[in-house]
Formats: sequence, structure tokens, C-alpha cells
Amino acid sequence: MKIDETNIIIKIEDSLRACLQRVPFLEIESLDRAVKIGDACMDIVATVRVAKQLQRLAIEVKSSGQPRVARTAAYRLSRTLESDSGMYGVFAAPYISPQSAEICVQEKIGYLDLAGNCRLTFGQVYIEQQGNPNPFAEKRDLRSLYSPKAARVLRVLLTDPKKAWRIKALAEEADVSLGQVSNVKSLLEDRERLGSSEAGLLLKDPGSLLVEWSENSNYRKNVPRNYYTLKTIAEIESDLAKACDGEGIRYALTGFSGAARYAPSVRYQRAMAYVSRDVERMAKLLSLKEVTSGANVTFLIPYDEGVLYGARSVEGICIASPVQVYLDLLGMKGRGEEAAQAILDEVIRRSW
Repeated sequence: MKIDETNIIIKIEDSLRACLQRVPFLEIESLDRAVKIGDACMDIVATVRVAKQLQRLAIEVKSSGQPRVARTAAYRLSRTLESDSGMYGVFAAPYISPQSAEICVQEKIGYLDLAGNCRLTFGQVYIEQQGNPNPFAEKRDLRSLYSPKAARVLRVLLTDPKKAWRIKALAEEADVSLGQVSNVKSLLEDRERLGSSEAGLLLKDPGSLLVEWSENSNYRKNVPRNYYTLKTIAEIESDLAKACDGEGIRYALTGFSGAARYAPSVRYQRAMAYVSRDVERMAKLLSLKEVTSGANVTFLIPYDEGVLYGARSVEGICIASPVQVYLDLLGMKGRGEEAAQAILDEVIRRSW
């Protein structure tokens, strides 16, 4: 759902009325726009009557409720109103995430969004509503942040979150343009998931980033080719490794095949691997029969070769990075989430 930015203030006023009407002893006296307070101009100033007392609410409205925007607005409100005890500051946006809400609480200001989330505490009034989902999901931002090229940057950052990166070095490592890194940098900074130091850019809260990525990732973007073989799973995985090495073809086991090497937690009956090219030739070399059902071997033609970044050798067989295997497993049936959680707990978090 797309919001018309020209009507945000009108919609915020409606949301404010709906929020305040929950208090039976409160009456809205007036709602004024573009009110000058000191050197600042507040988007809305609401005057409400609580019992026999008047209370003014200074509301700053933004088109985005991302944490960085919320922090800047909250700081500005707090500083502007610190000498006016009769004024209560409120940050408003189409959607305010729990992270942005916590920023407002820390700065001792209220917040309000168009999803129905709010926290207003002044005088005898305490109104709080949390947990409403974002009806204005910024799909364009999500598509940009988790696009194939941008995901290459995320893989590099998540592989070693403790490492600081210069933009040029990060672009070279991820094999993307400087502009792509700058775009990812901006999107992560808005989410307050990227900091900077003298040594360069440094990822913050990698766990939250990985969770959001997992919600916007789907291994089915790769092209699957399904086969059947009479060989055991271990035999076909070993033979695949030898054949790809012999042909100079990049590959990496993933899914349950990858989980079995990193953090064995469930039994599996299908080998799965990324194969970068010549899939039909590899299938022929390995005497695999392509089938529409009953497959016990799946080759994935990568939607982007970035999926092979960070792959490592385990007992002579190439395995996709723990982060990639984790993401792939989350979309798989048959205890995929359980296997993914084991990798997250036993491999990924320990490396962070």
C-alpha cells in the first residue's frame, strides 16, 4: 500500500484524534499546523484539555519512520522543548517500528503512526498500542536492499561483522560497483545497522539484518533441476565434488547437504548443490536421471553467483557459506527451519 505523502499530516491528525478519543476525560481544543516554537517549526501543535488543565503536543511528522529519521526527530524535539514544561513532543510517521519506538521512549517523547501504534504519556494520560504491522511496507527499499547485487554486499558484511570496510574494498570484495555499495550503505544507515569508524564501515546488529533478509529471501529464485540416482547421498555428493573440480565448475552444497557438514541436526534424503554452469553435462557425467517426482538429487542454477561467496571446503567438498545455507534452509520443508536454527546457533552466532 502506497501512502500519498501530501496527505500525511492530514492522516496523522486523524490518527491523533482516534488515539486521544480513547481517554474519556480528554478533549481536543485545537489542531494547528506549522507552528513556530523557538527556532523550530512544528508540523502540528495540538491543544488538549485534561480535566481542567491544558496540555500542548508538538508533533513532528516525517514521511519515514526509519530509526535514523526517528533519532534525529526525537533529538530535535527534546532539545526544542526542554525549556517548555507545558509542551509534550511527539514523533509521527506512516509506520514506526519497535526499534524507532524505543528511540522515542529513550528520548522521553511520544510517538504515533498510521498503523495504530502509539505511546503518549503526559499528565494523567497514558496511551500505548504496539504490535500493529506495517501497512505501508517500503517494498522499493526492500527490493533494493535484497536485490542480487545488494545481497552480495550483505554476504560480505555478515561473513565477518567485526571487520571494518572501506567502500572501495567492500565493492571489490563483493564484486559490485561503488554506487551499489553506496546504495546499500544508505539503506543500512537508515535502519541504524551500519556504523562508521576510522577503520571504515562496520555492521551493527547483524542478527536483526539476517532476520530481515530471511523474510525477504527465497531459494526458489534459483532454477532447480531434479534427478534420481541409485547411489547413496554421500556417494553422489562426493562424486559431484570430484566431477566439478575436474571440469573447473564452481559448485557448493547447500540445504540439508550443507547443514550436515556445519551442524548435523536432522537426517536427509536428498542431495542439494549449487552448480554454476553446464548442469546437463554434469548430470550426464554422474549418470543422473532427470525426474518430475521422487528426486533425491537437486542441482540449483544460481540466480546470482553471489550465492557462492564465502563457500568453504569441508573434508574436500565445497559447502556454501553458513549464512547462505541458513537462508536456503528456511524455505525448505521437512524440518528446514530446525536445521537452519542449528546453523544459526552453532556456527553463525559463534563466529560473530
